[in-house]
Amino acid sequence: MSFFKIAWRNIEQRALASSLTGLSMALGVMLMILVIVIHDVAVDQFENDAEGYNLIVGGSKGGDLQLVMTTVFHLGKPLYPIPWSYYQKFTEGEFAPYTKVAVPYCLGDSFHHEGSQFRVVATSPDLFGKIVYGANADGSDRQYEFQSGENFKAENFFDAVIGATVARKTGLKVGDTFQPTHGMSSGGDKHIEFTIVGVLAPTGTANDRALFANLEGFYLLEGHALAPEDSVPSHKESELAQSESEAHSHEPLPEAQREVTSILVVCKGPFDAMHLDKLVNKGKDRVAQAVAPREVVTRLLENIVGPVRVVLMVLTVLIIVVAGISILVSIYNSMSERSHDIAVMRALGASRAAVMWIILFESILLSLLGGLAGVVLGHAVLGLAGPIVEAHSGISLKFWEFNWKEAQLIPGLLIFASLVGYLPALTAYRTDVGKTLGSGR
Repeated sequence: MSFFKIAWRNIEQRALASSLTGLSMALGVMLMILVIVIHDVAVDQFENDAEGYNLIVGGSKGGDLQLVMTTVFHLGKPLYPIPWSYYQKFTEGEFAPYTKVAVPYCLGDSFHHEGSQFRVVATSPDLFGKIVYGANADGSDRQYEFQSGENFKAENFFDAVIGATVARKTGLKVGDTFQPTHGMSSGGDKHIEFTIVGVLAPTGTANDRALFANLEGFYLLEGHALAPEDSVPSHKESELAQSESEAHSHEPLPEAQREVTSILVVCKGPFDAMHLDKLVNKGKDRVAQAVAPREVVTRLLENIVGPVRVVLMVLTVLIIVVAGISILVSIYNSMSERSHDIAVMRALGASRAAVMWIILFESILLSLLGGLAGVVLGHAVLGLAGPIVEAHSGISLKFWEFNWKEAQLIPGLLIFASLVGYLPALTAYRTDVGKTLGSGR
């Protein structure tokens, strides 16, 4: 009978104890899988989302992290807006010589569907026509593509484009309409409809879960325009705002009544970002702040996500060590019960080394089976928790998300199991045949 069959028979004889020790090992490996995969997927997505532009410019009353989270990841409360005239500095003013593309963002509206909330971003067609969202493996730019329809046009005020996740979860398609809700609460007032003219192909970024409305139409919605400077104050907001029922027939909103929440800036040269950063952040007016999104994301990952990952990894390693110790204790405690069987095997011709290998195989089998079960459980949890995590954070997790680090787990478990099984195997190796068989008579 082979070492494997004998070791498997020993495990079957102690089915309950073997199942419990294997389960503890599986739980430890499952947690390690979750930490490894979730961390790497989150890091990749955070870094990819911050690609495609050099700077984000937004209101000075708030932190750089808040500016990045609201603009790049569509999470949190937007900063206070900045004047339209400040945006024009990047298109035709003092910042224009350093600016290749400047795309305005206006935030503050949302769209709700069956318990899910999506950010509505008012912007210009340049977002999808002149900005990329990262790079491919060969270094080429990733251009926005449409799985159906096309980009909206500036002259069509009430057209919109939606992300792939929004389309999948809501069932919206080209030709459908949606009503933005004023504010982020589902109880806010609903605006007039926007018509969907394009559905983005999946990008793997936070833009997959956002709706992008034409900025021109956004400004004509009630509560989105500044009051004219020469208007008479009134207690009725309707007297200061244009009627949404007539918005389709209005001319574009005057520039003096416009504001923007943030600006995505693509610089012309490699050193222009540093120059613009200095001009904006150290300018005399201090109306806005400029941040490099990639630097902010890197700092977030290094200062918060990284240490949390280390702590979680230490905890999972401790769980696996405890599971290994439980395997050691389980096998070691059974040695007194099996000493007679071991002595009989030795008397029948089995060598000390053969007996030792049987015990080692038992430890390796328990660890290996527990580890494989942990891998399956870990990815099952990823598949089940994926929709929930994506709904709250935008991070997309799939059952088939594998990481190369997982390939190191099984060899590591084999080495660890050998170390764990060494003590009981050594005990079996030292079994005194004569004394054991003699005492059994």
